[in-house]
Amino acid sequence: MADRYLHLTGTAPGRFLTRRLGLPQPAPLRRWTLETPHLDGSLLHLTAGASAVTGVAEALRTSGLTVTERADRPAAIVLDATGVATAAGLGDVHAALHPVVRSLAPGGRIVVLGTVPSPDDHHQAATQQALEGFVRSLGKEIGRGSTVQLVRIPVARIPGGASAHAAGSTLRFLLSPRSAYVSGQVIELTSAAPDSGSAPAPITDPAAPLTGRTALVTGAARGIGAAVASVLARDGARVIALDVPGAREELERTADRLGATALPLDITAPDAADRIAAAAPDGLGVLVHNAGITRDRRLANMPADRWASVIEVNLDSVLRTTDELLKAGTITRGGRIVATASIAGIAGNTGQTNYAASKAGIIGLVRSLGPRAAADHGVTVNAVAPGFIETKMTAAVPLFIREAGRRMNSLSQGGLPVDVAEAVAWFAQPDSTAVNGQVLRVCGQSLLGA
Repeated sequence: MADRYLHLTGTAPGRFLTRRLGLPQPAPLRRWTLETPHLDGSLLHLTAGASAVTGVAEALRTSGLTVTERADRPAAIVLDATGVATAAGLGDVHAALHPVVRSLAPGGRIVVLGTVPSPDDHHQAATQQALEGFVRSLGKEIGRGSTVQLVRIPVARIPGGASAHAAGSTLRFLLSPRSAYVSGQVIELTSAAPDSGSAPAPITDPAAPLTGRTALVTGAARGIGAAVASVLARDGARVIALDVPGAREELERTADRLGATALPLDITAPDAADRIAAAAPDGLGVLVHNAGITRDRRLANMPADRWASVIEVNLDSVLRTTDELLKAGTITRGGRIVATASIAGIAGNTGQTNYAASKAGIIGLVRSLGPRAAADHGVTVNAVAPGFIETKMTAAVPLFIREAGRRMNSLSQGGLPVDVAEAVAWFAQPDSTAVNGQVLRVCGQSLLGA
């Protein structure tokens, strides 16, 4: 369903009316297209503190933006605050951004580079943690469709320019139209890269980084799953689209459109992992757990079958098939596992104790399995946590609840399935090696939960 309010605020009378009434004024978001793959303008690179991360300037130059130390109307600002280690040093953060924050172009990006809070230096830990509150607050006040993020680069990555490799894919994603509905997020890169068994192969085609990889997407017949399958195919992957046999017709239409393989299969079936492995005889480079259901009801009124079915589909099947596919080696070294959590798993939601439990469980899975999968299998494990996304399901939500979902975030609008898909594709990239055990909220910085 079209967001009529967003359309209204894009007109002169609508802007005047909503401004006079003090109502939200969402800015149309610019998303990736083949014709406009990059932001328009320059990238302002600033430093706060006595030291900076070696090699990040090189990574910034891969963003498609012209990197400069002075710009009147920058499309993006990157502030290196990794060297800020005292409370007094936070003044350097203010001094760097205060003069330029108003000059950021509409739909611009601000990325603050920090480092991991130290367990041994409470002054450094307090200061670096302060950057999180700063970034989340700035994201809520920046406006005009712009976004703000914090990327933590571990100290072990800083010497010798190694950070450029660690941060490259993350910076390219956050400084591009692909991250239009991601704001107020903290991404912590890891210094423990997965053991892929060999040096990662160079990406021969930056426009198709998943070329040569097979990706399986569950719940792919429609909505977010279909969008994920589409973006992965766009990025060069051979896609296997999985959904329940009852959705076979829609699944096959989606697969045919993408040149993908349709796999009608109930992910809760005891032999699901075996059938997935059979469909991918050469192994999987990307596994996306997107299938999910809701059976909403308050706990006092929720029968056991409604509870059990949600846990089984949304969590238990993910745990079981992941374990079996890793054990069998179906997910190849250098592979990527991406699961779908939810804002409900972070903030909770009335009438969704079962759904919220299942999605919080996904977060627990990612945080626990990520480091071990990297060490034992050479595989990263991450999750996306969508907020209010415009789908057929949310279009059926009552009007006032739907409008609240759309407006209760820093961008004052709902996201699109492609916004979630772009985040999944970033996690799936071969050079996203340092991104592991992360849960990225794709929610426009929802005002619920954080």
